[in-house]
Amino acid sequence: MSAPAASALRAVGLAKSFGAFEANAGVDLTLERGARHAIIGPNGAGKTTLVNLLTGRFPPTRGEVFLGAERVTHLPEHARVRRGMTRTFQIETLFGGLTVFESVLLAVCERRGIGARWLARLARRASERDEVWALLERLRLASDAGLVTRNLSYGKRRLLELALALATEPRILLLDEPASGIPASESREMFEVIAALPREVSLLFIEHDMGLVFRFAERITVLVAGRVLCEGTPDEIAGDARVREVYLGSAQR
Repeated sequence: MSAPAASALRAVGLAKSFGAFEANAGVDLTLERGARHAIIGPNGAGKTTLVNLLTGRFPPTRGEVFLGAERVTHLPEHARVRRGMTRTFQIETLFGGLTVFESVLLAVCERRGIGARWLARLARRASERDEVWALLERLRLASDAGLVTRNLSYGKRRLLELALALATEPRILLLDEPASGIPASESREMFEVIAALPREVSLLFIEHDMGLVFRFAERITVLVAGRVLCEGTPDEIAGDARVREVYLGSAQR
């Protein structure tokens, strides 16, 4: 089986059961190259489970996953990362004892295959250090480079997690509620950084803040009870009576 080469990522009939509970049930999803695509839905809709299936964290009960034209359904998570798909998590996972600079340097060196020697002879690693500084500048973290991660604000830690994901040089980036728990001013800053990413990076994100979704997404998929309710442009989704009934109406109350 193969997927259309034009798509960056594709799920076909993707399903996941945990005992008698079916978290995802026959989900079809296509992420076009360069897309800015959001997944929304009420709590328990299966959004994070779907991301876990796409990235290889969970094996599917049935269905297929494609990266470009390559079927990757049974590839492990690290193999998908090597093929250009990276994700962030709803709950940030960082090395609390490392500085911001050291954390990103470790990720860059790991990608280059020198992770075991990342701190040795640091002064000689001009190329890696230059890449780290460029990434920190892009994510507005350069002024925090020397700070220990555990001392960062929560919003800055989420930006650092994004920096670590970008250090893998992904072609596909999946973000699981990147603005969760962040004050509104910091969440807008984070999404401005995300929006500025080059179109070479195809973006799929889960987000509960509908203001952010409708501002930054170009296409939206609505999940309800593990199934796709509908998909369309922000205007189409905002005008869909079913979406207002099961999600947008309750989200705005």
